[in-house]
Amino acid sequence: MDRSLVTELPPPLPAERILAVNPPRNDLRTTRSYTWNGWDFEVPPGVFLPGGTSRMIHQRLLDDDIDVRGRRYAAMGVGLGVEAVAAGARGAGEVHAIDVHAPSVEATARNFDRVLDGGTTTRLVPWVSDMFAGLPDDARFDVVTFNPPAVSHPTSIDPDVVRNVCVGASITATFFTQLRERPLLAPDAEVYLIASNTADLRRVVAHAEGSGFSGEVHHRHDWGDGVLTYLFRFREDERR
Repeated sequence: MDRSLVTELPPPLPAERILAVNPPRNDLRTTRSYTWNGWDFEVPPGVFLPGGTSRMIHQRLLDDDIDVRGRRYAAMGVGLGVEAVAAGARGAGEVHAIDVHAPSVEATARNFDRVLDGGTTTRLVPWVSDMFAGLPDDARFDVVTFNPPAVSHPTSIDPDVVRNVCVGASITATFFTQLRERPLLAPDAEVYLIASNTADLRRVVAHAEGSGFSGEVHHRHDWGDGVLTYLFRFREDERR
């Protein structure tokens, strides 16, 4: 019998440590800018700035470690659109930019057009959707990435902060359930999910496995402050 990935994962950090590494930001209601890889992004009010965890995904898209070339790619929780731009730069066939927050999807579309400025053949498909609920039944993806707001302890009562940071493991349960039951994945599709021990990693992975996915740790990063970030790669388990 195969060993569950859950047994390899640490428990969540204590609440006080989670709060310490997720300090509140006071600029969420302002217009900001963000620069990465020499690209400048516009960040309207209510749209979150990427952190180090997001940049781990962005860099792997740019380096083809997460290979989207010619493939149908879904960026769940796309935010201001850095992964959409990176995927466009690498020649994805389609980028489905999905977020429950309409201003984030709008910002992604603007940033994609402005930063790439016609220098890609990638088709951007924006979706304002609560997870995959708003997508058509015939949607199929070859690659999916998600940096979920799975922090296991509330860090704020601000609904925008909750939406982006601390919904908890329930959001990943919905994510894997919908991927499996719709179904939304093409044969041999890859699902990359990134989360740290500020989340309940064991619960996240247990639900993925219970939904019919086999996973592995694609990358693990120790930030040196007690936070361990895991980039998981999941595939549908065809033995089910």
